[in-house]
Amino acid sequence: MNQQADKIGKGVDGSVVLLYYLLVLTGVIAIFSVEYRFNENVLQSILELKKNYSRQILFVGVSSLVAVFILLVDSKFFAATANLLYLFGILLMLLTFVIGKDISGSRSWIALGAGFNLQPAELCKVFTSLALAKYLSRQETEFVLFKSQLIAFALTLGPAVLSIAQKETGLALVYFSFFLVLYREGLPATYLVTGFSLVILFVTAIVMSFTGYAILIGLAALVALYQLWRKIRRNLVLLGFIIVLAGLCIGFKYFVDFIVFDKIMKPYQAERVLNMFGKSYVPKDPDRIEQFEKEAAAGKKRDYTYNVRQSKIAIGSGGFWGKGFLKGVTTQGDFVPEQHTDFIFTAVAESFGFWGSTLLLALYLLLLLRIIRIAERQRSTFSRVYAYSVASILFFHVFINICMTIGLMPVIGITLPLLSYGGSSLVTFTILIFIMLRLDADRQMVLR
Repeated sequence: MNQQADKIGKGVDGSVVLLYYLLVLTGVIAIFSVEYRFNENVLQSILELKKNYSRQILFVGVSSLVAVFILLVDSKFFAATANLLYLFGILLMLLTFVIGKDISGSRSWIALGAGFNLQPAELCKVFTSLALAKYLSRQETEFVLFKSQLIAFALTLGPAVLSIAQKETGLALVYFSFFLVLYREGLPATYLVTGFSLVILFVTAIVMSFTGYAILIGLAALVALYQLWRKIRRNLVLLGFIIVLAGLCIGFKYFVDFIVFDKIMKPYQAERVLNMFGKSYVPKDPDRIEQFEKEAAAGKKRDYTYNVRQSKIAIGSGGFWGKGFLKGVTTQGDFVPEQHTDFIFTAVAESFGFWGSTLLLALYLLLLLRIIRIAERQRSTFSRVYAYSVASILFFHVFINICMTIGLMPVIGITLPLLSYGGSSLVTFTILIFIMLRLDADRQMVLR
């Protein structure tokens, strides 16, 4: 028994474990503050699993058992089974299209019985991290080659495509966090510059009118022609490239307005994106125009920004010091939809105010910095890539969720790690973190 206990604790980074449980405990308290009502028998609710906070306590217990099990496993197991686990995750995601359960319009869940559900897309983040670490740690992988980069892209974006097919665009976005890992491992900065350029172009296309946007692109093309005139005189192909690129950028505006917002996005998604820039969604597709006119005539115009407005009210009402535990008017009044999951940050902000929110973000920052330090001290490429994957996923979740709740990003259904209610989310982050701790405990070992 003592030998087993020694094996669990030997070499494990205690600061990460402490931060993990501080965040988990904060999550249980926040979920409790959302659901608890005075004169409620808390003990009975916990024993009968009637409330979300009681089920979350169960998930914490299950996650702790999973953590102990992971710490008892040999580190070589994760390297040896990485590809098999990745295939298993992909198969689970494909299985949702056959036996999946529809929850909130997303067919991405598998019913486990007794009211519990599994979301394979969450679990697949772990398997993708392992598979990417396995691939990049192979001796024959030359990441400077485009072929190797393409395989790495396929590994990371495969689950993202399936997530989009399941209508889980939020989870799909998280898989792009692996590009930070690839950049750390030698991916040329050209890819990141191109990606950021497209984002800037997309935002510009949203906020500007077609005329203003076309003039801006035209001016940019003229500046490029002026700066590169000597090279253009020697190579007319460059002139053609600038003209074609300017034309494509102008065409991108049409693509955003008429394809992205009217064909690809649903009305509520388009409204949430445009609302970030102070704009409202006005459909241009004849079918959608007719649908909107019928809804307006029937008095059924839907408010797609209600969640964010209520979220801002809850955060603002907390002020600097907060309303106090179980004293939040917005939280106790059930005004914020999905407050125990995607909008759990609002419960912390209203109850404990600016100082409590800052302390929570400080815990996340400390955890991220500690994980990066762990990543950098690894001898094995496998362990380093995996640790950076954990840091990138955690960063994306925290950044997007917080921005979502304060209206800086559209509501896309991303949980706040270790705080939001949900077994799939909590167990996934537990597995992610504790596999990293297991690998770190054996950091003197070189894994492939």
